[in-house]
Amino acid sequence: MNQSIRQYQDSVTVNASAETLYDLVSDITRTGEWSPVCKSCWWDDAESAGDVGAWFTGRNELPQRSWETRSQVVAAERGREFAWVVGGKYVRWGFALSPADSGTVLSESWEFLPEGIAMFREKFGDKADAQIADRTQQALDGIPRTLSAIKRIAESSAAEERARS
Repeated sequence: MNQSIRQYQDSVTVNASAETLYDLVSDITRTGEWSPVCKSCWWDDAESAGDVGAWFTGRNELPQRSWETRSQVVAAERGREFAWVVGGKYVRWGFALSPADSGTVLSESWEFLPEGIAMFREKFGDKADAQIADRTQQALDGIPRTLSAIKRIAESSAAEERARS
């Protein structure tokens, strides 16, 4: 794998409004429904839930290990963008939304920030490059799977709403 890959983005067109999609992806308590690694999330302080500056905890699970991370919301603009940074400085994840002829283009992005690389070098030493490559591969594999699952969930919800009206 290319050792210089530090960011990745992929997109999918979803037959749902940007507001509907934003409400879905910004509800971090639903993350386990679409993430291949993050199985559950909860707000650390319910009063600030969903706002820029709010912190949440995520429970991640892989066959060989499980762990929790704390993340801080860095963008929360309904219908446009929802993003967070793991540990407040290590890795930025986000969803961006833009109008399309047949709904909304949902993009998911991931970026390993310089402080995240430095933390991995300090924590893992000689094994840092392998650990960084592993996390990078998880993002490259996970983002298309996540987008596909969100599309399926959003479009089935939209179809149910149309059927009820």
